[in-house]
Amino acid sequence: MKEKLVLIGNGMAGIRALEELFKHNTTDQKGSELYDITVIGAEPYPNYNRIMLSPVLAGEQTIDDIILNSQEWYDENNINLITGDPAVEISRVKKTVVTESGKEFAYDRLLVATGSNPFIIPVPGADKEGVLGFRDIHDVDTMIDAAKKYKNAVVIGGGLLGLEAANGLMKQGMDVTVVHLLDSLMERQLDKTASALLKTSLEERGMKFLMEAQTAEITGDGRVSGVKFADGSDIEADLVGMAVGIRPNIELAQQAGIYCERGIVVNDTMQTYDPTVYAVGECVQHRGECYGLVAPLFEQAKVAANHLAHVGSTRYIGSMTSTKLKVTGIDLFSAGEFNEEEGDEVLQMQDVASGVYKKLVLRDNVIKGAVMYGDTMDGTWYFSLMRDGTNIADFRKTILFGQHDLGDAGHGDDTRVMSLPDDAEICGCNGVTKGDIVQAISKNGLFTLEEVRAHTKASSSCGSCTGLVESILASTVGEGYEAAPSKKPVCGCTDHSHDEVIEAIKTHELKTMQAVRDFMEWKTPDGCAACRPALNYYLLARWPEEYQDDLQSRFINERAHGNIQKDGTYSVVPRMFGGLCTPSDLRAIADVCDKYKVPEMKVTGGQRIDLFGVKKEDLPAMWKDLTDAGFVSGHAYGKAMRTVKTCAGKKWCRFGTQDSTGLGVKLEELTWGSWMQHKFKLAVSGCPRNCAEATIKDFGVVCVDSGYELHVGGNGGIKVRVTDFLCKVDTEEEVLEYCGAFTQKYREEAHYLERTAPWVERVGLSSIKEAILDDEENRKALYERFKISQKYAQVDPWKKRAEGEYANEFTPIKVAG
Repeated sequence: MKEKLVLIGNGMAGIRALEELFKHNTTDQKGSELYDITVIGAEPYPNYNRIMLSPVLAGEQTIDDIILNSQEWYDENNINLITGDPAVEISRVKKTVVTESGKEFAYDRLLVATGSNPFIIPVPGADKEGVLGFRDIHDVDTMIDAAKKYKNAVVIGGGLLGLEAANGLMKQGMDVTVVHLLDSLMERQLDKTASALLKTSLEERGMKFLMEAQTAEITGDGRVSGVKFADGSDIEADLVGMAVGIRPNIELAQQAGIYCERGIVVNDTMQTYDPTVYAVGECVQHRGECYGLVAPLFEQAKVAANHLAHVGSTRYIGSMTSTKLKVTGIDLFSAGEFNEEEGDEVLQMQDVASGVYKKLVLRDNVIKGAVMYGDTMDGTWYFSLMRDGTNIADFRKTILFGQHDLGDAGHGDDTRVMSLPDDAEICGCNGVTKGDIVQAISKNGLFTLEEVRAHTKASSSCGSCTGLVESILASTVGEGYEAAPSKKPVCGCTDHSHDEVIEAIKTHELKTMQAVRDFMEWKTPDGCAACRPALNYYLLARWPEEYQDDLQSRFINERAHGNIQKDGTYSVVPRMFGGLCTPSDLRAIADVCDKYKVPEMKVTGGQRIDLFGVKKEDLPAMWKDLTDAGFVSGHAYGKAMRTVKTCAGKKWCRFGTQDSTGLGVKLEELTWGSWMQHKFKLAVSGCPRNCAEATIKDFGVVCVDSGYELHVGGNGGIKVRVTDFLCKVDTEEEVLEYCGAFTQKYREEAHYLERTAPWVERVGLSSIKEAILDDEENRKALYERFKISQKYAQVDPWKKRAEGEYANEFTPIKVAG
């Protein structure tokens, strides 16, 4: 027999808890495997997106547009939904809930998610007709009806809700005045400078303000006709909207004897003082804090669901919140303690003409708080730095100009991500456009990066577009955006982060994927398409002498050792060390192209030749001919070391200072075949003119008269990042040692699918210098481990497959006719 679960409250937090509960099902069964569920809602609607009430008021969306879970969803998941009939009594002795109409529902587990109520200022006249909060669909309908009959509206409260309500009423044709008790708008989210910019912009659009005005009385006979202030002044009003704050809705819980303070007090598992009663959402008080933003409520819902599902492996320890908003079309972002105190430092930038303002508050080179106005593209990055306690000393001088490895993506009027056309491609790996992402978010009620990935595949492959996808998500859903957790799980199979998995493999000497899954209590027996490639790589990088590479845990390009093209054929790229080739090399490639009727050849940017249009079944035979001619795989298809690009160097170039080509060949002979978390490119330029573009490679060498400058963490492509200068060395032997040490540190510590550019930004250049420059013993140990791993990596996969290994991978399936 299933237990009975009753949810009081049909809002976003409670329903998210049910959605999270369903994820714990071990079968494809709809609904819950553990509970018969009843949901009791006070409003006559299924769950809707309360954050989007403002666009409904403004006439930009309808109620149907903001429904998150349709009636069909409740039916499909076997949920008994009660609407328009609020719960009025909880009997903890009988374990029942009674509704206003007298219906009684028994429970084994009770989840309270009663939300909050708008705070109505206790002044004379507050109960008159035409005075209301801005909290639900009924409030919106009342405001829209009033706008058809009346002209003057007053909104009391200059916070987010107040400004959104005022904007909506203006869109409905009313003359609106915002009354605010303090001297600056949105004081909880903005500092005084950003607040002043916002006020000026809103005034230009026709919104009026009375600042530092204390409401004393609401006047009128029966219906409101005006508002009187403490200084004796007054203003006409046909409608008064109260948006001065919210209070946790705890009345029902208090009547039931559930312990409450400001909210319903819960522990880290979201249990109340009654162990059979859980609570989530705005009605909750956890460790002395009440939350009003959606992201913390969703975190609470996940934890509550975990314990209702009898998993019990997670705790809610509070939330560090950021707010990314769009107030009447103006982008705003804030996080942390953005009003500086004694001992803090402030980094600030303002462009009045462009309407852009950024401010970071630092303590000991760690971000304490951030405020952004106008261009908020880098808000998610600043929040991540703040949340992780990252020391920004290495890039402090440039931090206000944005994240290096995002290049100019999202900055400026022409390239800001939300200004891009709907057909602009955001995810190149999967061909996902901005319009695809926005539509998926709006249609499906998505709030998290993982949900966007699941629905669109954007950011689910190489991950380089993650920042852009997060910005679209945050801009589309406003304050409902759920930022990625600081310890992001590897996938849905586990709650453990990449760092925790890497450390466990090392510390506990886990040497098979099954050992990792068993030790770390994976939720699925065989993992998934996200975690299997990651585990396979981590084990291969840590135990190269013992771990057997699992080919079925690799992407198709790495299984087939060729780049699959849009028509299903493959491209083949033979390795040319340092970009060098001979006439016989070119003749061999030409013969192969003739023999296998290759439709197109192309010289690549990595100084190699790419053969396009090769049929999969022809690959082994082609590889045999190429390996017989002395070629090995160029690994152009893999998350691996790709190329070492070189220039002519001093042998031929009059500007060359060193033998850059010869050094490039030595570097490629050292590093070829090495599997990585992501593609890894090197270059050697013979002089500071940098013809080989060494300063946008993962590892670059710029030759100078006195030696070699080493650069790390660069990449080209859509999101260009220039390298960081690591050090200068004197000899080619040192170049090889430092390259091997840097590469091995990256291989052992970075996350799967994380390229060197974001890795360097995440861990900080200083930590890399400490490990490689300051610690000679550690550098030599890293280099030695890299050389050991190369003994097992530098086995040409083309030759093995040309000799018949894994022949089934290349044999076409015969279809019976």
